[in-house]
Amino acid sequence: MNNKLYGNLIFELSHKGRVGYSLPKNKFGHHELPTIARRSVDAALPECDEMTVVRHYTNLSENNFGVDNGFYPLGSCTMKYNPPINEEMANHHDFTDLHPLQPEDSVQGALEAEYMLQRMLSEITGLSDFTLNPCAGAHGELTGLMIIRSYHQSRNDNKRLKVIVPDSAHGTNPASAAVCGLEVVEVKSTADGLVDVEDLKPLLGDDVAAMMMTNPNTLGLFEKEIPEIAKLVHNCGALMYYDGANLNPLLGKARPGDMGFDVLHLNLHKTFSTPHGGGGPGDGPVGVRTGLEQFLPRPHVVKDNDGHFSIIRDRQLDNLDVPTSVGAFLGNFAVVMRALCYILTLGKENIGMVGPLATLNANYIKESLKDDYELPIEGLCKHEFVFNGLKDKSTGVTTMDVAKRLLDFGYHAPTIYFPLLFHEAMMIEPTENESKDTIDGFIKVMHQIAREARETPDMVKTAPHNTPVKRVDDVLAAKHPITTYRQLINDNN
Repeated sequence: MNNKLYGNLIFELSHKGRVGYSLPKNKFGHHELPTIARRSVDAALPECDEMTVVRHYTNLSENNFGVDNGFYPLGSCTMKYNPPINEEMANHHDFTDLHPLQPEDSVQGALEAEYMLQRMLSEITGLSDFTLNPCAGAHGELTGLMIIRSYHQSRNDNKRLKVIVPDSAHGTNPASAAVCGLEVVEVKSTADGLVDVEDLKPLLGDDVAAMMMTNPNTLGLFEKEIPEIAKLVHNCGALMYYDGANLNPLLGKARPGDMGFDVLHLNLHKTFSTPHGGGGPGDGPVGVRTGLEQFLPRPHVVKDNDGHFSIIRDRQLDNLDVPTSVGAFLGNFAVVMRALCYILTLGKENIGMVGPLATLNANYIKESLKDDYELPIEGLCKHEFVFNGLKDKSTGVTTMDVAKRLLDFGYHAPTIYFPLLFHEAMMIEPTENESKDTIDGFIKVMHQIAREARETPDMVKTAPHNTPVKRVDDVLAAKHPITTYRQLINDNN
């Protein structure tokens, strides 16, 4: 047997007749399953002893990389350290044992937690009210756009079917708009990487429903013209939508509601402490300004004058002829709990430190590396910035090569080839949690890789060298992916 069990699939370690478990004696009697629920053949499950299973999955887990293992300079998805106390609270049995359909009077504590977070997010963003129902950032985007459509429809303004999206936007922005049945109109960026106000003006009209913006934008730059942009958009009768994916550097220092945004979504799984990656879990709360509260999804948690928490489930308010909200449930409760714990732990006194520290770390890395890596846009960035590959293009070393070489030094690669504004984009986001020692180590390795690219480029082009899996054929994997395992019959089975 191969001692490096992580090199095999669990099916390849299977031996017919081996058993690693025992079931308790049946105390419930025999109950026949209906034919429609039965398999025609037994499931092809691996047969392994307990020790083989334990070693196999333990070895696999040791090959995983996470923020508990090392530094994640991972751009657009905020892979930051999340305090274990938040995990502990979210996994407390008093919360995990609740049933989503319990009577309101038996879950007052859980409803209070939801209500508290709604109010805290309102205060942090400068908006009137929030729904915690959407279960992901993109889900929140879609919900926000549906709210905007409902608002226009309630005023019989049905011709507003266009959404203006910057060319630097996250890909989910145009996707969400399209799913919502809206037409996407792109606005260009200036050479400085900011929205071009002059390009925006002719796009505005009585058929525009909203403009979607991220601030700071995907290049990590603060959009300085937002007051003028908001005025132009509002003057044509449209609403301003804020993509909250990059709220980190503004946390506790600036509020989207004060900038003129009407609707926004937040990524609790990025900014407010939930491990992000692998498809979830997530939560994408949506906030609205005063006057739009009636369009928030139901059910919605409210508090009466006696301190009792209840859930509003109706969808018809103010005697309007159209449904005033879109329906959903109460979101990902464990993610809500993590976010609440994160905010309570920082407190009003310390939440304002998050943005400045994220900004400081990003600018320190940018300024330390710009002699070796091409910086297409000079100036102060916020929580992230983008290089356009190595400064010395004659080496033939690509951004992909640099990312692969980083793995040899125990660092996760940053986001690469996004945003699409630059051919060799490398987006670096250190987050507010990282120490100067960690960042200095990353800077040193990045300089070393640049030196290797000049002196021994093949060392970088053939990386990684120290990982269990070396460089894969990306084209082959994309064109001919193997998505299922076909069990082979061998002497052991």
